[in-house]
Amino acid sequence: MLGLDNAGKTTILYKLKLGKTSKTAPTVGFNVETVKHKNVSFAVWDCGGQERIRPLWRHYFTGTNALIYVVDSSDKDRLEESKKELMRVINDKELANCLLIVLANKQDVPDAVKPKELIEQFDMNSLSGDHVWSVIPTIAIDGTGLAETLSWISNHSK
Repeated sequence: MLGLDNAGKTTILYKLKLGKTSKTAPTVGFNVETVKHKNVSFAVWDCGGQERIRPLWRHYFTGTNALIYVVDSSDKDRLEESKKELMRVINDKELANCLLIVLANKQDVPDAVKPKELIEQFDMNSLSGDHVWSVIPTIAIDGTGLAETLSWISNHSK
């Protein structure tokens, strides 16, 4: 699970794992947890999103079946930066065949960018390669969209 700092990755991870919202701090390095959903176990790696950590992301790509990319939909000033990082990682040869799920997080914030707008702004229909992808609206703190995310991955995995 990747995304810029403060997108909600760690909150999502522990909402999935524990079913509740935990107090989080900026992730330096990564958190990894096994999450179960409908008799399927997922190993979820939550990698820190600070700019100085992003060059290390590629070290976690080997064996990735699905990439969950979290976007803070309420932070319109950073959408272009988020798009740039997503395009950088999704074009890595290690991720050539992985599923891509973009979470349009923080949908509870007024004026947050909706999934349809995010698809246009991130030019998702022009992704290179054979990526099967989806953009799902989420609210990490109450769990909205998270079960749908895991179900989508299960339904589209080979």
